[in-house]
Amino acid sequence: MKNIFVSGNQGYIGVELVKLLKQSGYSVTGCDCGLFAGCEWYPPTQSDEQWAIDFRELTSDFLTGFDTVIHLGAISNDPMGNMDPELTRSINLEGSIKLAHLAKEVGVERFLFAGSCSVYGQGESLDLDESSRMNPLTVYAESKIEAEKAILALADDSFSPASLRNATAYGSSAMLRLDLVVNNLLACAFTRGDICIKSDGTPWRPLIHCRDIARAFIAFLEAPREAIHAQAVNIGANTENFQVMDVARMVKELIPHAEVVFTGEVGHDPRNYRVNFDLLGRLLPDFKLHYTLESGMRELLEDFQQYGMTLDDFEGGRFIRLHVLQKVV
Repeated sequence: MKNIFVSGNQGYIGVELVKLLKQSGYSVTGCDCGLFAGCEWYPPTQSDEQWAIDFRELTSDFLTGFDTVIHLGAISNDPMGNMDPELTRSINLEGSIKLAHLAKEVGVERFLFAGSCSVYGQGESLDLDESSRMNPLTVYAESKIEAEKAILALADDSFSPASLRNATAYGSSAMLRLDLVVNNLLACAFTRGDICIKSDGTPWRPLIHCRDIARAFIAFLEAPREAIHAQAVNIGANTENFQVMDVARMVKELIPHAEVVFTGEVGHDPRNYRVNFDLLGRLLPDFKLHYTLESGMRELLEDFQQYGMTLDDFEGGRFIRLHVLQKVV
């Protein structure tokens, strides 16, 4: 049995990753400072051992004995990153690099970093691949680029890092988020009866179910070393690129009485990137997404119905990470 260390394991993706790792027979130690404790939608799967600590405070002794470190811990989107740029750099950049150095120091063989397709920012063309120029527009994206470069530079014969540039997440999770475009539009339609688009709806986003991101980490964990060593790889599928207005139309198909409303309050969103995922298919040909946007949205709607998503849930702060963070930072 392999021993896996997961930072940020009590977050939106982390709880789904822990569940899948344990189902696959791995021993999981989680590390999470508990910023979002109390934001559970339903009870999450618990890791075998849980450390309530900021990963920036870890020393090399903590990481001794693990085969793989999966590093999810981060200030996890653009609005939160902009709230306190220095804190974002401290966690996403400096903290991530320190954790990778500690892992290498104690003999961890594989280090998997949660990158992001947001590094492409204002894409200069469509179908951006890993060789495309990165054009970050936020401190969050900048921190992900710089951390990725520094972590991959640590690669050698005994230490194998990889960066998973994940597409924009959506979907049901025990640690639900409603500050993600798909989840937000569907929850708005379900609870209020309208589909509120604050931009002009034209920006492209690559989309991926949070559980497929978790599955990708396991695929990288189990992949031959030579397949993923020192690689930065876009995680998603070419068929899962959508404009925001496309998402809105799909929401309306699921909730026909909801009306699409363009408020235009934020105007044109310069973050616009349609992404190519061919490299993932070449490196890991057996890995395929389980969810399409349609099937993932149908599942989320069913969970809204099952767990009783309310207007108070939608308009309150429990499922909006920025609102929670503003209360504690």
